Amino acid sequence: MGMPLQLLGLDDFLAWENAQPDRHEFYRGEVFAMTGGRRTHGRAVVNLAFELKSRLAGSRCQVFTESMKIQIGQDTILYPDVFVTCDRADLATEMVFRSPSLVVEVLSPSTQAYDRSQKFALYRQLASLREYILVDPETRRVESFQRNADDQWLFHDMSQDPVMRVACLDLSIPLAQVFEGMDPAPEQAEPPVPA
Repeated sequence: MGMPLQLLGLDDFLAWENAQPDRHEFYRGEVFAMTGGRRTHGRAVVNLAFELKSRLAGSRCQVFTESMKIQIGQDTILYPDVFVTCDRADLATEMVFRSPSLVVEVLSPSTQAYDRSQKFALYRQLASLREYILVDPETRRVESFQRNADDQWLFHDMSQDPVMRVACLDLSIPLAQVFEGMDPAPEQAEPPVPA
């Protein structure tokens, strides 16, 4: 999260932000410009969205990526990297989602501390949220926080497992698929660009 740009109310922020070419998050009146991601970050987001979409085909749940907003209370708008919602109202909205079951954040060196602490604290306010997963493309770590019946968050490190288990949706994704395409390609001649 960058430096705050200006103070706005939620409705004013939404009207302003929807007219901007870049994405901004909103927290208690402050607007924060979002920075661009690295290749490995973008690849992880695409991989996760593809794998989740494939496994959710035919269900009432849908996967969305980093261009969609999640509202928390009346003072926060965030852009998760990947999220899944099964909520009827969410599936009818065009812009602002409020009831995700799963949020996945792909970590980067500049946002890791924020994603692990303040952003997770904000997401925990969502009664609908069952699971929060952190994926680190640099270290190949995958960690999950799952909400139990007592409203406690349980930590699961899946970094050494063969699969990323998404308990709230009862599905698994091989870690090889999560991290597919992230290692630099071996040195070779560039293939011709299709005409």
